[in-house]
Formats: sequence, C-alpha cells, structure tokens
Amino acid sequence: CSFSTPFVERISVLKEDFVNYISPILGTVLDARHEQDKNKMEKKNNLSVLLGAAFLMATSAIGPGFMTQTAVFTKDMGATFAFVILVSVIMSFVAQLNVWRVLAVSKMRGQDIANSVLPGLGYFITFLVCLGGLAFNIGNVGGAALGFQVLFDLDLKIAALVSGALGVIIFSFKSASKLMDKLTQVLGAMMILLIGYVAFSTNPPVGSAVKETFVPSSINLMAIITLIGGTVGGYIMFSGGHRLIDAGIVGEENLPQVNKPVSYTHLRAHETDSYL
Repeated sequence: CSFSTPFVERISVLKEDFVNYISPILGTVLDARHEQDKNKMEKKNNLSVLLGAAFLMATSAIGPGFMTQTAVFTKDMGATFAFVILVSVIMSFVAQLNVWRVLAVSKMRGQDIANSVLPGLGYFITFLVCLGGLAFNIGNVGGAALGFQVLFDLDLKIAALVSGALGVIIFSFKSASKLMDKLTQVLGAMMILLIGYVAFSTNPPVGSAVKETFVPSSINLMAIITLIGGTVGGYIMFSGGHRLIDAGIVGEENLPQVNKPVSYTHLRAHETDSYL
C-alpha cells in the first residue's frame, strides 16, 4: 500500500507547522529552566561569599592581639567586663553595618569613597590602615607561629617564617579568594567551637556576669574604646565589605544580603569576648 503524493506533502506541511509552533514554546521553557538554574547557582555562590565575608571579619576580629586584649581586661576587670562587651557590641555593630551598606550601595572601596569626599584623604587613610595592619599582622603571624610550635614542635623563628610564607602564597593567587572563603568558614567554625569548649570547661561566673552586664559596678571607658578598635578598627571593618564588592554583591537590591553577614560577624566575634 502506498500513499499518494498530495497526502505525503500534506503530512510534511503539518509536520513543519507543528515544529514551527512547538519550537518557540520549547525554547521559552528551556530558557526559563536555564535562568532558574543560573539563579540557583548565583544564590549558592552568593551564600558562600557572604559566609566567607562574615567568617573573614569574625576571624580577623578574634585574632591573637584581640584575644590578648580581652584576656587582660577579663583578668583585671572580672565580671565588670561584661558591660564593656555589651556597649562595644552595640557601637561596633552600628559602625560595621553603616560601612558595609555604604560600600555596597556606592559600589566603591573605602579609600575611593574617602577620595571622593576629600581628594587625597583615601591615600592618607590607606597609609594609616597599612601601618596599623602591619603591626596587627605581626601579632597574627606570631600567634600562628606559636600554634605551629605547639602542633609540630618547630622552632619559633622557623614557624613564623612558615606562617608568613603561607600568607604570602595564599594572597599571591587571584583565584585564592574562593579557597579563602571555604577555609575561613571551616577554620573559623573550628576556632569558635574550641573557644566554646574552653569557655564552658572553665565554669565562668555566669550569674555575676549577667548582673554586671546591665548594672555595672564600674565603667572603664578605655576598655570600651580598645575593644571597639580591636573589633572594627583598621582593615577589619573593610575586609568583609571589600570581599563583597569583589564578588559583585553590591547595589541597593543586595542590601538584605549585606545585612546578614554583618549580624553574624558581630555575634561570633563578641561571643568570643564572653567566652574569655
């Protein structure tokens, strides 16, 4: 049995019409699915960046120098130091939130914003931040060296060289930012867990600390200023904000995302004060 030529031609025309009709629909569906997958991937990447920025800020805020400050103040002031922590939490949170929001909306780094306000101001601030960062990171390298000495029984000078070399290597590669996000999350979480273990195992006077938090027997203004400086001073305030700019999480539409790591950062950083 064979089909007539007009019938075959009609079938071919119907087939072509069907393909022409269904192709745009399939294309629209596939484009929508691709856009959904793309948005999911962007949200996942943004979450990683946000957590990385938060942990970068938190781990910077509870470095060796900062922990030394809080340990000394805790020893000298006892439970009264709880009030200092409360005040510094509020003040540093406001400062950090404002800075990150300004950086995100302006899509500019801190030094560029300063230069736009007053020409040359950004360079001066950068110089001060670099000078303070040099001193601050001497303490960080020294703290890392002490850790290597305890873990691997290395000579302190060799341990310091290894710590400094690792820092130089990490920041020498542009692609290291993604690795840094993951490392700060993992190592930061480990540090917080270890601090929490030490805090609870030492049985601190919780009742006395709660009382002194809201009804302090004395107020140490210098301790408040020092603690705020150690938490959001120098490059610490800008480190997480600049990381968000690098990742493109900027603009008013991203402000809700910007606010989240700020809250998380200060919760983690000041939990450390309470632990110590």
